[in-house]
Amino acid sequence: MRQRLKKYLPDHHSIHANRWLRPFASTLLHPRLWHLNRRSAAGAVAAGMFCGLIPGPLQMIGAALCALVFRVNLPLALFVTLYTNPLTIVPLYVVAYQIGRLISGDSSSFVAPPAFDPTSFVGWTTAMQGWMLAAAQPLAIGLVVLAVALAALGYLLTLLVWRIVLLRAWRRRRLKRS
Repeated sequence: MRQRLKKYLPDHHSIHANRWLRPFASTLLHPRLWHLNRRSAAGAVAAGMFCGLIPGPLQMIGAALCALVFRVNLPLALFVTLYTNPLTIVPLYVVAYQIGRLISGDSSSFVAPPAFDPTSFVGWTTAMQGWMLAAAQPLAIGLVVLAVALAALGYLLTLLVWRIVLLRAWRRRRLKRS
């Protein structure tokens, strides 16, 4: 499993060679950030899954900070954030919104955003702000719950898959010897 992952992940020498990252080399070159084992991979997947729901370009920054704090594999944590992309982000946010509505007890049905009115831009902006504020609380609650659930699921699944691959390798070695 380790060899498969190492084939696709960058090594610490590429960080040292990058002129933009050189000022942070002492922090980014910590050996635990580049070591790939079962626990560091599972922690990196959890960090990437959790930070993947952060809006915009802050996903990778959040995953890098989590990897630094928890000392898990940095490249894998950054890579896992890519599960959110233009095709998956809207369904994930809809699920998060529904989870937030369920937890907060909001029984109202989804209200469509106000239609754009070029003749009354100020009125449309005010209506849009009201619509966004009404959706903000359930969405925020749902995003946190979904991020924690995805991180826990990713952590456990990584440990399970790593264990299965390890047991198969042991079994193959045992059969090869006999």
